[in-house]
Amino acid sequence: MELSAEHPVVVENSLIRYRSQVQSALARLGDADAGAGPAPGFCPGHLLPDPDERLVEFFSPSGLAFHDLGRYQGKRLTLLDLMRNPRTRTTKTYPSLVIVARAVRHIMATGERVVIVTPSSANKATALRDAVWRASSSGLVAPGMLRICAVVPESSRAKLWASPLSEDPWLAARNPVFTYAGAHPDEVKALARGFVDGWAETFKKRHGVNLWHTLDIENYKVADVIRAHAEYEFLPRESADDRLHVHAVSSAFGLLGHNLGLRQLADGGVNAPKSRYFLVQHLDTPDMVLSLYHGSPDRDHAPAYTYDAADGLHRQHEDPRFPQATADPRERLDPTFYTRRPATSAEMNEIIRTRGGGGIVVSGHECRTLYPRIRRLLAPAGIVLPEDPGLLREWSLVMALTGVLQAVDRGLVAEDDILVHGSGSYHAGDFRPLSEDRLTPVTEVEDLAEKAAWAVEDDADRAASR
Repeated sequence: MELSAEHPVVVENSLIRYRSQVQSALARLGDADAGAGPAPGFCPGHLLPDPDERLVEFFSPSGLAFHDLGRYQGKRLTLLDLMRNPRTRTTKTYPSLVIVARAVRHIMATGERVVIVTPSSANKATALRDAVWRASSSGLVAPGMLRICAVVPESSRAKLWASPLSEDPWLAARNPVFTYAGAHPDEVKALARGFVDGWAETFKKRHGVNLWHTLDIENYKVADVIRAHAEYEFLPRESADDRLHVHAVSSAFGLLGHNLGLRQLADGGVNAPKSRYFLVQHLDTPDMVLSLYHGSPDRDHAPAYTYDAADGLHRQHEDPRFPQATADPRERLDPTFYTRRPATSAEMNEIIRTRGGGGIVVSGHECRTLYPRIRRLLAPAGIVLPEDPGLLREWSLVMALTGVLQAVDRGLVAEDDILVHGSGSYHAGDFRPLSEDRLTPVTEVEDLAEKAAWAVEDDADRAASR
């Protein structure tokens, strides 16, 4: 079907459609792990379950769509909608389903229990919890065999979704959500990593469970190859010119996954489409944009702002890749984007410097100024933004569109074919926040380990008496 404003291209159940490509990426990951020698910590392997009706049902939220957004200053704008799972409304659905499917395959093969441990700024936790629940509700695994412990910054708790995993007391107790109120939100990563590194052996001996720390870029890249394969199959180019891929990023896992998909196409003898990447960030963590243009994420490279008492805004006109106006030069527009000095910067820098692309930083003031235009732009695609931007809880999509519109206006984009990766958008009316009584504060690794034990101790007895 030819793409138009009235007729989007919808790809249902992309993880089933591109299952062989995802499995191929997983096999390559397994080969790399084997070549590197024994990996620290538990890994469930790199196989997906055999396809049957249960797996089809489990993967069913993995649909995606391409929407024509029209033209802006002569440039074609297309949206890749990765937000079609109504239980998450973010792109984290796809890797979460693959991660959980790998755990399910291990449980099927060994009968061993698995506990996923993940740090998250909110969206990974919501998506993994949804996938864990779907694994049991679709009949792939018994609830007591697979569970999840999530560690989330206190500042992100308003973004955590309630779900069947939190509504059932038995499931809620075995799938805890821990909150951390430290000064730096991304410290949850060290907390989760320290828990698994220091306590996995004890938990295995004492409770008979495998702790799996899943926050590894490779676990996410293998699922995001579907973006490149769907693009190649369903979104033809208007010309041989490069296409610009725009993405609001914290670590750019999604674009690196897309790049892996391009490599798969090339390895298969396909003349892979030319693609350039454009990063959009906010002022609290502009590290990837700073690294791209200055070789370092140090804030010394950011422009200096001058306060304007007339309207209460801070302004600069030195660097077109930073906001010209903001309420706060260190504004945290969305706690989703919390990663400082991401390890992925070097790889992304090399891709962009070799192939082309760029990046920009946006402010809340810019997003709100353009919000009415963006709302109208998205309406034909069926993506509803609330009239009041104060009700928005996930800013990824608005950030990406603000970034590309600003970049075009400032002459920073040469490409005429632009694909915006819609990685997340939800508002207060889309979900019910996780209630306070389902959150457990933690302060350090030992505290986390002690409280996580509640989720696994005596589990066999509890499961038998359920």
